[in-house]
Order: sequence, then structure tokens, then C-alpha cells
Amino acid sequence: MRFRARRSEEPEINLIPLIDVLLMALIFLLVTTSFAKFAQLQLQLPEASSDTKPEDAALRVSIDAKGQYFINDKQLLNATPEVLRQAMLEAVNTKKDPIVVIQADRRTPHEAVIRVMDTARRLGLTHLTFATQQPADGSAP
Repeated sequence: MRFRARRSEEPEINLIPLIDVLLMALIFLLVTTSFAKFAQLQLQLPEASSDTKPEDAALRVSIDAKGQYFINDKQLLNATPEVLRQAMLEAVNTKKDPIVVIQADRRTPHEAVIRVMDTARRLGLTHLTFATQQPADGSAP
């Protein structure tokens, strides 16, 4: 009996089942994933239509967009809390219970505004107000 010589076949990797499994896994992940929507905080900057002007006895603290302080239109060279406290104390030296008017640019860091409010509280100044601007179209809010 003569047996035929067997030809050895080259083994090959069949990629079709692997692609099918990966496609099914991708579809499963797309269906089960929940896409989160991040809510954005919508802020409206304050505007006022009141005709009342700050009193002359008021202490005006202005803060520009870079966080630099101005006490009654005089710029402070240093923005540290101690310098701010000393300048505010000198400005209210003769005034009895003045109104502190905070004029902050709309791009002012919140930390700068909070620092003024905290300094005023530590000095015992309880009457704080914020300066606003008239609406651009002239109508009341």
C-alpha cells in the first residue's frame, strides 16, 4: 500500500472573526455609553437704571481688569491685603461710617473683589455697595 505524501498547508490567521468581535464590542460600547452634557453657567452682569449717585463721603475702591486697586482714584503700588487695609484706613480716617463703593471691571478676578469686601469688614465698614452702569439701550432691566 502506498500512501500519498501529505502536503503540509501553511497555517493562516483568519481575521474575519476577530473583526466581527471587535465590531460587536464597538457597537455595544456606543449603545451603552451615556454622553454627559456639561451645563454652562449663564451670568448676566449687573446693570442699573437708578439715578442715584454715590455720595461724596463715600470711599471709592476701584479694581481694574488686572486686579490693581485704586482708592479714591489713587493707585496702590502693591496689591497685598495689608497695603489695601492701610490705604482704606487712611481714606476713611475722618469720615464717620462711610459707604464703600466698589467699582470693579467686568473682567476683574473675583478674588480681588472679595479681598476688598473682607478688608472693609475687618475695618468695621458695614455699608458696601457696587457701582453699576446704565444699560446700553437705556431701558430698565
